[in-house]
Amino acid sequence: MRKAEMGENKLTEQNEDMLPEYHFDYSKARPNRFAEGIAEGSLVVVLEPELAQVFKTPEHVKAILEAIAQAMPHPH
Repeated sequence: MRKAEMGENKLTEQNEDMLPEYHFDYSKARPNRFAEGIAEGSLVVVLEPELAQVFKTPEHVKAILEAIAQAMPHPH
Protein backbone atom coordinates (compact mmCIF):
# COMPACT_ATOMS: atom_id res chain seq x y z
CA MET A 1 0.00 0.00 0.00
CA ARG A 2 1.33 3.46 -0.89
CA LYS A 3 1.87 6.13 1.74
CA ALA A 4 -0.90 8.29 0.24
CA GLU A 5 -3.36 5.42 0.50
CA MET A 6 -2.32 4.72 4.08
CA GLY A 7 -2.81 8.39 4.97
CA GLU A 8 -6.28 8.44 3.43
CA ASN A 9 -7.29 5.34 5.39
CA LYS A 10 -6.06 6.87 8.62
CA LEU A 11 -8.04 10.06 7.97
CA THR A 12 -11.17 8.02 7.27
CA GLU A 13 -10.71 6.14 10.55
CA GLN A 14 -10.29 9.41 12.46
CA ASN A 15 -13.41 10.88 10.87
CA GLU A 16 -15.43 7.81 11.86
CA ASP A 17 -14.36 8.34 15.49
CA MET A 18 -15.42 11.99 15.46
CA LEU A 19 -18.90 12.86 16.63
CA PRO A 20 -20.90 15.29 14.51
CA GLU A 21 -21.33 17.54 17.55
CA TYR A 22 -19.73 17.88 20.98
CA HIS A 23 -21.28 19.45 24.06
CA PHE A 24 -18.85 21.15 26.41
CA ASP A 25 -19.53 22.10 30.01
CA TYR A 26 -18.37 25.72 30.00
CA SER A 27 -19.28 26.12 33.68
CA LYS A 28 -15.94 24.45 34.44
CA ALA A 29 -13.99 26.77 32.12
CA ARG A 30 -11.25 28.96 33.57
CA PRO A 31 -9.82 32.23 32.28
CA ASN A 32 -6.73 31.99 30.10
CA ARG A 33 -3.83 32.29 32.55
CA PHE A 34 -1.52 33.43 29.77
CA ALA A 35 -3.72 36.38 28.78
CA GLU A 36 -3.48 38.02 32.21
CA GLY A 37 -0.46 40.21 31.37
CA ILE A 38 -1.73 41.33 27.96
CA ALA A 39 -3.23 44.82 27.96
CA GLU A 40 -6.54 45.34 26.19
CA GLY A 41 -5.99 46.52 22.62
CA SER A 42 -2.61 44.79 22.39
CA LEU A 43 -1.60 42.72 19.40
CA VAL A 44 0.21 39.46 20.05
CA VAL A 45 2.62 38.38 17.31
CA VAL A 46 4.50 35.09 16.99
CA LEU A 47 7.94 35.46 15.44
CA GLU A 48 9.32 32.94 13.01
CA PRO A 49 12.34 31.04 14.41
CA GLU A 50 14.78 33.03 12.24
CA LEU A 51 13.52 36.33 13.68
CA ALA A 52 13.32 34.97 17.22
CA GLN A 53 17.07 34.28 17.01
CA VAL A 54 17.69 37.97 16.26
CA PHE A 55 15.11 39.53 18.60
CA LYS A 56 15.56 37.62 21.84
CA THR A 57 13.21 39.65 24.08
CA PRO A 58 9.92 41.52 23.73
CA GLU A 59 11.83 44.70 24.62
CA HIS A 60 14.08 44.28 21.54
CA VAL A 61 11.07 43.85 19.27
CA LYS A 62 9.29 46.83 20.84
CA ALA A 63 12.36 49.09 20.46
CA ILE A 64 12.72 48.27 16.75
CA LEU A 65 9.02 48.72 16.05
CA GLU A 66 8.96 52.04 17.90
CA ALA A 67 11.96 53.27 15.88
CA ILE A 68 10.26 52.27 12.63
CA ALA A 69 6.99 53.91 13.70
CA GLN A 70 8.80 57.18 14.51
CA ALA A 71 10.52 57.17 11.10
CA MET A 72 7.26 56.65 9.23
CA PRO A 73 5.39 59.69 7.92
CA HIS A 74 2.24 60.27 9.96
CA PRO A 75 -1.00 61.24 8.19
CA HIS A 76 -2.28 64.71 9.07
